[in-house]
Amino acid sequence: MKENLDLENAIAALDQYGYDKKTNSNLEQARNKQQMLKCIDSLDFNLRRLLILQEAVTELVDNEKRLLAQQESIQTYKTKIINLSRQFNISYDDVIQIMKQQQAS
Repeated sequence: MKENLDLENAIAALDQYGYDKKTNSNLEQARNKQQMLKCIDSLDFNLRRLLILQEAVTELVDNEKRLLAQQESIQTYKTKIINLSRQFNISYDDVIQIMKQQQAS
């Protein structure tokens, strides 16, 4: 009888955990602005902490934009090297080697 009661309590706890997990506003689960606002609002931050959060998010966004621009520049540069190798019918590595020689001069 006690085992049965323990099993029922365990099942009830798992059900509650599943329910809480579904209804819990978790920023990792937020996929749109409304969900993110709800999650941040549930943190109940005062203005000072919200401003710090805003500054941190702005810094992260700026860093991600910078990294993306850097990756795009590198990809553009690689494409130009590939096009040069095709234009002059030489290998990619040969183009790089010639560029190094030009830079050293």
